[in-house]
Order: sequence, then C-alpha cells, then structure tokens
Amino acid sequence: MNSFSRYIWVSLGAASIIFHLGLIFYGLIPNLISRPLHMALALPWALVLVAKNPFEKVSGWIIALGGLFCTLWIAWNADTLGDQYGFLSGSYQTAIAAFLLLAVLEMARRSIGWPLPLVALLALAYGLWGQYIPGEFGHAGTPLASFLGTLTIAEGGIWGKLTGVSVNIVAIFVIFGAVLNAGEAGQGFMNVAAAAAGRLRGGAAKVSVISSALFGSISGSASANVASTGAITIPAMTRIGYPRALAGATEAVASSGGQIMPPLMGAGAFVMVELTGVPYTDIMTAAILPALLYFFAVWVGIDAFSLRYELRGLPEDQRPCTRDVIITSAFFLVPFTVLLWGMFGPGYTPQYAASFAILAGALLLLFDGRLNLDRKRTLERLEKTCLSAGTQIAMIASIILCASIIIGVLSITGLGVKITSLILSGSGGMLWPAILLTAIACLILGMEVPTTAAYVICVSVAGPALISLGLEPLQTHLFVFWFALLSTITPPVCGTVFIASGMVGENWLKVAAISMTLGIGLYLIPLGMIANPSLIKLSASPELALLATLKLAVALSAVSFGLIAPKPMLVRLTLILFGGILLFTFPV
Repeated sequence: MNSFSRYIWVSLGAASIIFHLGLIFYGLIPNLISRPLHMALALPWALVLVAKNPFEKVSGWIIALGGLFCTLWIAWNADTLGDQYGFLSGSYQTAIAAFLLLAVLEMARRSIGWPLPLVALLALAYGLWGQYIPGEFGHAGTPLASFLGTLTIAEGGIWGKLTGVSVNIVAIFVIFGAVLNAGEAGQGFMNVAAAAAGRLRGGAAKVSVISSALFGSISGSASANVASTGAITIPAMTRIGYPRALAGATEAVASSGGQIMPPLMGAGAFVMVELTGVPYTDIMTAAILPALLYFFAVWVGIDAFSLRYELRGLPEDQRPCTRDVIITSAFFLVPFTVLLWGMFGPGYTPQYAASFAILAGALLLLFDGRLNLDRKRTLERLEKTCLSAGTQIAMIASIILCASIIIGVLSITGLGVKITSLILSGSGGMLWPAILLTAIACLILGMEVPTTAAYVICVSVAGPALISLGLEPLQTHLFVFWFALLSTITPPVCGTVFIASGMVGENWLKVAAISMTLGIGLYLIPLGMIANPSLIKLSASPELALLATLKLAVALSAVSFGLIAPKPMLVRLTLILFGGILLFTFPV
C-alpha cells in the first residue's frame, strides 16, 4: 500500500468512524437512510481492499460504485420508498433491488468466503421457486416485486433490525476495540496476566488464558485473538519446554473464550439484545458467570497437564515489574471503567457509554508505557485505528447484511416456522432431544459460517421450538450462542486450531485433540445453563447463581481432571462420571 493509497483508506476509515459516532449525537435518523449509508461505507473495504488480483480489484470497484449508487438512491428516496410498503415499482427499482442483493452476496464472499453467501443464495432460490416444492415445505409463492422489495426497500430484509444492530451498536464497539488495540492496552493485558499468573505452575499457559480472556473481551474475534496474543504467548511457552501441541491448544482454547467474555462478547451479544429485547447490561450480567467457568475449566486443565509435563512458570526476567503493570494496565482499565460507569451509573445506552470510553482511549493514544509523548507515534496509532475500524466494521456489516437476507426469506416464506415444527416433531415434544438437535445444527452451521451468523440463523429456526418447550428466551439464546462457537476448536473446521497450529509448527490434529479436552467447558457449560437455570440469573438471584456456579465448578473440575490427569483409568472414569452426574442432577 503506497502512501497515497494509505491516505485514501485512512480517510475512508475516519469517515466511517465519524459517521457511526455521529449517529449517536445527530438525533433520530430514519433507518432507510442510516442503514444504506452503513453499507455504502463498507462497500470499498469489503470489495476492493481484500482483492487478491487485478481482476478482483477492477470488478470490486465496479460493484462498489454500483452498490454506492444503489445505497445512496435508497437513502435519498427513503420517504417515497416508505410509502411503497415493500412493493417495487417498475423495472428500474427491480434492477436496483437485484444489484443490491448481488452486492451483499459478493461482499460476504470476499470477506469470509463462500459458505454464508451460498446459504443466502439457497434461501433466495427457495423464496423465488419454493412454491414448486411439493408438500409442507413448499410455500404459497410471493410476487417478485413484493419479495425483492421486502428484502431491499423495506425493513424486512437487508435493512432489518440485524443491520440496525450493526449500524448503531456493533460499529461503535468495533471502534472502541480499534482504539484500544492501537495503543498500549494489549501490552497492559499481557503485563497483568504475567504478573498475576507468571510465577505459578503452568504459569506461561495461564498467562495465555488471562491475556486472551482480556484481549478477547474487546476484540470479539477468536481468530484475531489467536493471531495477536498468540504471537507472544506461544513462543513464551515453547521456549521453556512446553509441548508444541499443548502450547497451540492453550492459545486456541483461551482465544475462543473471548467471544463469550463480557463486556463486549463480539457482535453476538448486541444482536442478542435486539432479538430478545433484554437490555445489554442484563445480558452482560447473565453471561459473566458462564464465561468465568469456561476459563476456570481451562485453568484446571492446565494444572492437570502439569502432572503430565513439567509446565514451568515464566522466568523472572520475562515477568514485568510492578511499575510497568500499574501503568500499562491503566490503558485498558480507564476506558473499561468509563464504559462500565456509563452503563451502570447514569444508565446510558451501551453505545452512548462507549462513545465516552472511546474518547478516553483516544486520549491515552498520546502516551506510551513510560508516559512519553510522541507526535509521530500518535499519528501512526490514529492511522491504525482508522484502518482497523474500517476493516472490521465492513467485515461485520458484510456478515450481518448477508445473514439478514436469510432471516428475511425465512420470515417471508414461513420456512422458519416449518423448521421449528420439524424440530418439535423430531424431538417428540421433549426438551433434551430438541436441545440435542439444536446443538448438532449449531455445530454444523458454525463450521460453515461465522459465529454471529450461525447464532442468528440457528436461533431464528430453533429458538421458538426450545422456548415453546419451556426454556426462557435468554437461556435459549445464550445456549445457541455458545454452541455456535463449538466449531472454533472442533474439527473439521476449527479455525483457531488451524491458526495456532500454524504459528507453533505442529500437526493441527494433535492441537485439535488437546483443544477439545482443554476446552471441555465449551461443550458442557451450555448444557449446564439448561440444567441449572439459576446460573444466568446473577442479577435476580445472586445467591442461587453463585451456588450454581460453585456446583458447576466442581463438576467441570472433575471432568477436566479425569480427561487429562495421568491417573489410573478407574480413577479418571470415576471423576468423569461424578462430574457428569453432578452437572445434570440437583438442579439449581
């Protein structure tokens, strides 16, 4: 990227930041204006910046310019289109609708690959020709002008409530993460983790767990978490003799937990707010104990592995001094404190509180870990913030827009209701068989599409079935969200495992095998939420929630120790059986 090109992209990133922050303070902006403009800002990032060859670059600019015209046309004519109630008028509008859908599909394909756009294409094909399918899975048919119009000029498709979440909330927290990542916050995470756990048995691995939990809470991306913290923690583990497969697995498992760790939890938590109607602060409170249990189970697993191998702590010369820990920790503690104060003190909306946290983080970009000022370094950090925010907002927008096509088709055709009925009939009207079917669907779908999209699609079709069988809405959504994460460490896809194994230079199957045992909590804790509903009721019933947490901590410890520790087989089987029984009996 030459200097002129970099200047253009930095300017586009700055425009995206100003636009999304501005929406918080401009007042009420009609959805058919703000949401198309959100896509317009994402188009060049998703279609041009990621181009792999000259043809993709040229075609990317053509599609981006065409998409820009269509999105600006929608925004300019928002009032008129609102009076059409999702019905296209004439071939001109039909052409714009078709091009918008194609642009969304291509944005998603270039950003995250083929799987999600293929699912969206199948959904579109079903909406257009599903009336020719015999039996209960056919539909009555929808006029083309109404079908395409609902998806593109009304709020029932790509401009629906999911895109609203991307525009109004997710983009703000992406900017927040970009600001923190551009400064000293990442070093602060590492220093705090090293000071807290560096000297313990298995300390190098436990540093990975703590730092990945902290970093993941703002990045919301398991892959980004592995690539960033893993670049430091994996070499630190292998240098002092940790088996390569264990080093890679520790980072893969720890990084996968970032998407379930409050306060940010990736884009999924904000989508959950919209789908459930539960305030963000309540979702954050409900999610904290399960997330802590996950990292506790990983911690116990590392202790069990230390009985197999000599897992030493970090050498003293690799542990930070107290002064460095205190100073660098402020680079993330100050913005986090401002964020939490804004949400829990005056009760601001998450995005409004985040805007003040962004300001605090931006001011800290002026300083380094020794509290020195440097104009050139500050400008470089601001550039990094703009580039990172523009890229991440566009990628999430591409995912959300594409997933919105699928959700729109499910709503228009009634297919979601039919799949819900299929789950109910397939489970015989019993809760646990329905949960098993949903878990399998989440695992399969999560292998093909990003976590947020897998969660949205699964909860749209399976959520009503589980709720009708007695689960509370938030319980259902958290369960589905957790199981949509399984593919991060579960073969054959296991994205974090592939990244970690490449970084450590080890066979990915060995890394995956250890990851699945070390990350056993990812499989069991969602089931524990169902068997022990009080686990996610910290705000309503704190005593019962803590009791459920203690119970699950004992159960997970027994299972994890039984799977990993080098003990006689009978002892290990007894521990696993005891943990499994405790997890599902004596519900709290």
